[in-house]
Amino acid sequence: MSESSDVLAKVRAALGRTRPLDAAPVPPPIDEPLTRLVHSDIGLPELFARRAAENSMGVTALYVEELPDKLVEYLRAREVKTVALPASPFLERLGVPQALRAAGFTVSLWPDMTLDGAYDIDAGVTDVYCAVAETGSLVVRASAPHGRALSLVPQTHVAILEPRNFVPDLVDLFDKLARDGIASATTIITGPSKTADIEMNLVTGVHGPGVVQLFVLQ
Repeated sequence: MSESSDVLAKVRAALGRTRPLDAAPVPPPIDEPLTRLVHSDIGLPELFARRAAENSMGVTALYVEELPDKLVEYLRAREVKTVALPASPFLERLGVPQALRAAGFTVSLWPDMTLDGAYDIDAGVTDVYCAVAETGSLVVRASAPHGRALSLVPQTHVAILEPRNFVPDLVDLFDKLARDGIASATTIITGPSKTADIEMNLVTGVHGPGVVQLFVLQ
């Protein structure tokens, strides 16, 4: 008898059972109502901005026509040279790839890249699937046109948000995920990458972006 089988046999004996159950037991219902802290869709961008700032993310609210210039200005200030983007109709409509190329940045689109190539990129500029107001979190779903490495590998991640991205809380997020179906990966981002693995010292940006900047369209 293997070690794992021996452990299960001892558990079974302790429970007074002589053989495995024919079916898994049904857990009892738990009468525990959810506490919803966000009760309205009104003011979600403002609430999200406060929470995101508390999570050490930069937040800039602007109008659509301001985005190209503000994005170029921000990336230049961070001395970014190379930028990677998803193949996003939303970013195309905003003119983001065109503006970055015109400003002299080297721009790569995810379908034309390899995962190894993402490690040579200074900044990833992405759209988002959702923005959770209660926690100030970004939600990014991976797909063939939108690799998850874009928001997880470069030292700078810039996300472009639009009003329809906002949901009140995680309950609404998971309801939306259930309706929209599965993706190869769904990433919830609540601030720059952090770790405290070594001597419990908090370090930012070791395993991913050290800077997360959000441009919120009005």
